Amino acid sequence: MKKIIAVALATMTAGAATAQQLDICVEGAYPPFSQTEADGSVTGFDVDIANALCASMGADCTIVKTDWDGIIPALQEDKCDAIIASMSITEERMQVIDFSEKYYSTPAIFLAAEGAFADDSADTLADAVVGVQRGTIHQNFMEGVYPDVELRLYASQDDTYLDLTSGRIDAVMADSVTMDEGFLQTDDGEGYAFFGTGYSIPEYHGDGVGVGVRQGEADLRDSFSTAITAIRESGEYEQIASQYFDFDIYGGN
Repeated sequence: MKKIIAVALATMTAGAATAQQLDICVEGAYPPFSQTEADGSVTGFDVDIANALCASMGADCTIVKTDWDGIIPALQEDKCDAIIASMSITEERMQVIDFSEKYYSTPAIFLAAEGAFADDSADTLADAVVGVQRGTIHQNFMEGVYPDVELRLYASQDDTYLDLTSGRIDAVMADSVTMDEGFLQTDDGEGYAFFGTGYSIPEYHGDGVGVGVRQGEADLRDSFSTAITAIRESGEYEQIASQYFDFDIYGGN
């Protein structure tokens, strides 16, 4: 009996030792998807989804806070094993990294002081200065659809709000949920509103938000896709999402 117990314990130890170790890059400056708390920890929807996916995969995961500008290089340089940072699946990004299936999708929209713009036509925005976060789908959208509008680029989404409220820019183009939760519903957002229509154009906005992995790591990519399906089917995805949103963020309704 002692021998059987010893063998069982050895098997359990070996199993624990071979658990997959994954470092997950998140931004930490994109509420409610990720934000940095006073103690330095990172919380938010992306973080909760990352932890749920890792648990479903049986992996031991560590959250690695990474600036947006350096998040793809960090993945390519093996500083993390995956990106779970509200990164949209686009053709341009798929030239350098790979993606799981989507884990959410939301439209983009313009934001400005209430009544500042009647609509979001190119003529209306002709003399405006619009801020976007650098290296995002929103920068690509503005450059492609509004090439004549003056564009100002920022390292983080929070920086766009600072310049908007200080009058250094006239409007912001970004994710609708991020701006609603991270700005409009705060004291700083009083007197500001969305204008124009919401945009989800595959050419610019991609096919939803996915988990980014290095090219050539199809097994890891597929494991994340399988885990996304698993947490949606189990109801865990909905439990997580309901803590942040009162609509179906997976479908972007």
